This record gives sequence, structure tokens and C-alpha cells, in this order.
Amino acid sequence: MKENQFTILFVDDESDIREEMEMYLRNISKEFYLAENGVEGLKLFKEKKPDLILSDIVMPKMNGLEMSEEIRNICSDVPIILLTGNSDAEFFKKAIDLSIDKYINKPINLKLLNKTINQITKNLNTKLEIKKQATLLEQYKETVDMSSIVSKTDIEGNITYVNEQFCLISGYKDFEILGKKHNLIKHPDMDAKIYTNLWKTIKRDKKPWSGELKNKKKDGTHYWVDTTINPILDHDNNIIEFIALRRDITHEVQMRDYFKNELNITNKQFSSALNISKEYEKAINESTVVSRTDASGKIIYVNDQYIDISGFSKEELIGKTNRIVRHPDNPNKIFEDLWNVITSGQIWHGVLKNQSKNKKPYWINTTIVPITNENKKIIEYMAISNNVTEIFYLHSEIENTQKDVIYKMGQIGETRSQETGNHVKRVANYSKILAKLYGLDDKKVNLLYSASPMHDIGKVGIPDSILNKPGKLNDEEWEIMKTHTQIGKEVLSGSLREVLNAARVVAYEHHEKWDGSGYPRGLEGESIHIFGRITALADVFDALGSNRCYKKTWSDEKIFKLFKEERGKHFEPRLVDLFFENLDMFLNIRNKFKD
Repeated sequence: MKENQFTILFVDDESDIREEMEMYLRNISKEFYLAENGVEGLKLFKEKKPDLILSDIVMPKMNGLEMSEEIRNICSDVPIILLTGNSDAEFFKKAIDLSIDKYINKPINLKLLNKTINQITKNLNTKLEIKKQATLLEQYKETVDMSSIVSKTDIEGNITYVNEQFCLISGYKDFEILGKKHNLIKHPDMDAKIYTNLWKTIKRDKKPWSGELKNKKKDGTHYWVDTTINPILDHDNNIIEFIALRRDITHEVQMRDYFKNELNITNKQFSSALNISKEYEKAINESTVVSRTDASGKIIYVNDQYIDISGFSKEELIGKTNRIVRHPDNPNKIFEDLWNVITSGQIWHGVLKNQSKNKKPYWINTTIVPITNENKKIIEYMAISNNVTEIFYLHSEIENTQKDVIYKMGQIGETRSQETGNHVKRVANYSKILAKLYGLDDKKVNLLYSASPMHDIGKVGIPDSILNKPGKLNDEEWEIMKTHTQIGKEVLSGSLREVLNAARVVAYEHHEKWDGSGYPRGLEGESIHIFGRITALADVFDALGSNRCYKKTWSDEKIFKLFKEERGKHFEPRLVDLFFENLDMFLNIRNKFKD
């Protein structure tokens, strides 16, 4: 942890603990705040907005859970560490609902506390960095595309490419102008010195040139363009070609001339008056992804933002449909519904997942507007989109943080029974392998991987005298031990989160057996949830191969012999077969996460 970077609030009603913790926490925080109860702690939180909160549970006036609930109502993501000797299931259920980040048993182990604070501040550093890089979505005004007029020439000035907008404004067909020079459209009113300077800048100096040019159409009329010409260089700094981007400013020039002649307003004054609108146009063009398609859905126009985000060139996009950037994760029904909406003349809004030319996913918040002619017939569709990829990645980061909290909760149960955090890592990875081999889809595989670390969370409700007893439990103690499945179910019940519901199933059913001799309900066969069947095998394999307070580590030979004997009894036969057929994968996981 970087010292003196974060502010910390500590709340405890015992003066000795406050005094001890103040000495430690003040040295590692930028600012340190101390409170004697929940009411005082809540007040300090509102005033000081600390980065991290450590609090006792049982306190006068307002306890730690009540204070945490009030704080969560104000700020949902501030890290909270609760210091407790309480192992009641209701407490943990309430703590999970409040998204408490960590629980540390009293008396406080400073080494464990320091490790916990280091991890949380590391997460805080990560979140701060994410906030710097991510930008919040803004409300965008509806706008239309500012058409770009594009041409390319070779090093001698011969035109090699013109786009549709160039042809439209000049009146020439592309075949009439390709291979010619721009003299074809140069207006005689333009001073020759302008072109001399232009060519000196782009060809001799190899720098971009910008300025206003008056051009001549095929029919003899004129138009004005705001032009930028950029030399394209190879790795040896030799010019390959020139690219010119233009914007039609004929109307602006006409207005400027009118005001200058009729109202005696200078060019400088007029430029100042137009500055705001130009900046606005620039902001829209730089922040909005725009495309247009014809009535059949073929792309007829894309702006620079579309090209940048998709990775395709304009030539690769024009004439194609937007299927070229469609991500395979999107269900076909989304596009069927989209097409039905816009072909009926209605506007469609939604978020689409696309993929770039190099297969990198991106998300856009899109509005598609049907464009009609005077007879109300749809002639094209315009799509105006905002890139919301950073928001989706931020959402993914939040989901990963939630999974990390669940994982840490799983470690609590193991820590109480003097098992290492690597036990839950191994069980999670064994479960993931078995789920894949069994043929579960990726969503279920990842769900089980996230949920399986919580299989023994119910142990938080089992007395230490039973949980850590060396040797065999008597009948009465065994009945108490078996209640950890029911406690785990109760702790994890009542949540709308999919991963917590999966964890509830795992916690409740991982001691059921294939032949119906397990507990708590004596389920058998496929009436046991597949998550419970998989975690049962993963948990037993790891438990037998690890030292516990009541037994020594078994040899692999002894473990494998038991598994073969328990095929069709304790474990589903298919899972046992998959285990032995892919034994090296499980042994690699065990070696990777050794205690």
C-alpha cells in the first residue's frame, strides 16, 4: 500500500482498541478519523468522506451494521471492514446484503489486517485509475452527418480517388476527373500565390496545409471549401500520396460576404460569431459514430469515428451491410426486431455489441432513423451511435469485484476450520474443469467457478470446538457439523444475484451422495443439482489430499482406490470417469495451488 494516500475512519466503543488501532492506522493513512460509536462514525463519514472504514459491530447508540447500512445508502462502493466475534448466520446474511468487503475476527490480528488493507487499497488504486480512463456517458443531441469531401492525388498531383460527396459538389462523374489535376476545378478568381504556397508546404516541407479555396463546378458555378491537405509519408519519409479533406462552406462565405457588404462586419468579427457553432460541430463529429445505409441496408456513408472504431477502411465498408461489424454474440432476433421497427418507419434505440476488423468487441448506444422523401417513402437509414465500450468494461470490472467478494467470503468458512485459502482456489478450479468436461455451457461453467468457493460458508455457524476438533466427532457433534449445509443455504438465501443463488445450491447440496446416503436431504441421482454433484467430488478430492486437524494427508493411491469404490455410491459414475480420464489436469491444479 502506498503510505499516506488514503483516508481511514475507525469506529469502536472500546478505548483500549481505539488507542492501539490509532497508533497503527494513523501511520499508514493520509488522514485518520476516530469515532466511539455508529452515530459519531456516520457523522464523520458524511463530513470527511473517508476512503476506507473499519468498524466494530456491537456498539452503543448505533451498531456497526446499522451504521454500514446508512453509509451504503449514501455511498454504495466505499470499502468497509467489520471487526467481529459474531458468527451468527443472520449477521453474515445482513453483511452480504450490505456488500461488506471483509470481516476480521477479534482479537485483531494486525498481520491479517495489514494484508487486508493492502488488498483493499490496491483495489482502490485500480478503481481510481479506471475512473481516470473511463468517461461517463453524456446526453447527445440529435445531429446529422457533416459530409466530408475527399480526394487523393499522386505525388505529381494527378487525382487517384474522389468520393461521392466530391462528385456531388463538383458536378463531375468520377471517371471524368480521375487521372486529371485539380486545375479542372480551380476557380480563376483564386490568387496563384495561394497554390504556390500550398504545394511548397505539402511537397517541399511535407507538412499539412489548411485554408479556404474557391472551386469551379462543371456547370461553371462556384463553391467554397474549407480544405486540409495532408502528405502521406512512408517509413523513409518519402511522400506516397496526398489526401485532401474538405468541408462545404459556400453558405458561410455567402453570409460573410453579405454581412461584410451590407452590415459592414469584418471577416474577423464574422469568424468570431461562427466560432461557437464550429466548435459544436467539431465536438459532435469527434464524439459520434455515424453511418447511412440505403433502403436495402447497404452502407453508403460512414464518418471517421465509424472507421476508427471498426478498424475497416471506407472502401471496405461502402456497399456492405452492417453485418460486417456484427458480433456473433448478438442473437438474430435483435436484428429481426430492429429491421421490423425501422422498415415500418419508426425510430429504433438500443445497445449493440459489434466487433472490429481485428475481432475486438465494442459496444455502441445506437439510434437508427428512417429518412423519407416527400412521398413518405423510406430512401435511407441514418444511424447515430455513441461508443459505450468503456462503460461495459467498467461494468465487467464491477462484476469481477463482486465475484472477488464472494471468493473472499468462501475463504472465511475455510479459515475458521483452519484450512488455507488455496483450498477454495483448488475446489473452484477442479469444479470448473469438471463442468467443462461434463459439457455445461460457458455461462454455467463460469457461474459454478464463481459459486463453488462458498461451498462451506455455513461453517461460520459451527462452534470452534467442533470445527477444529482433532480426531473423530461423536454422534452429537457430527449432527451439529452437518448443519453447516443448512446454515450455508440460509446465509445465501433471499438474493436476486444469480451467483449467490448458485452458491446457495452448492452450499446446500455438496454433501448429498449419488446413492441417496448423503445429507441434509438424502437426495439421490440427478435429483441432486449438477453443481452439487460436481463440487462434492472436487471438495472430497482436495480434502483427502490435504492435512486437516482430524486427519493426515492421504496418498494418491489411497484416494484413487476410494474414488473407484465410491463410483455410483458417493459420486456420479460419469464424473468419476471424467476425473480419471483427465487426471493430469487435476494434478496440475493441485501442484499450482499448493498450501
